[in-house]
Amino acid sequence: MDTKTKLNEAVKEAMKSGDNLRKQTVRMVLAAVKQAEVDKQTVLDDMAVTSLIQKEVKNRREAIEEAKKANREDLVSGNESEIKILEEFLPKAMPTDELRALVQAAITETGASAPSDMGKVMKAVMPKVAGRAPNDMISAAVKELLTK
Repeated sequence: MDTKTKLNEAVKEAMKSGDNLRKQTVRMVLAAVKQAEVDKQTVLDDMAVTSLIQKEVKNRREAIEEAKKANREDLVSGNESEIKILEEFLPKAMPTDELRALVQAAITETGASAPSDMGKVMKAVMPKVAGRAPNDMISAAVKELLTK
């Protein structure tokens, strides 16, 4: 079952169970998917939907940081709850050591030796990671291994 179908099923289940937070969170993701499809005039594949969910999680994490600065615990807990719901639809996270091994293999494969080669390494790593790690985590690993 693809991610978009899982999202639609989750909305139906949330409506039946009366879980408003889950219903609103999943509907928000489905609206973002629909908007992206309209903007691009195409149907998003599973990878693109996963990427969109990761973007929503990242937005929530940024909102949590801002809420903490403003001492708004209600917003922090609300965003954390939404992140937990969204993470259910993401693939299992890749362990850091596995990510580092993939990055190291890509560095060897591309012959990269300096931080200026980061683009080549990222291009080689991204298809292998397949949405199991956030882009900022991948780029941090690439940068770290290229500056050694």
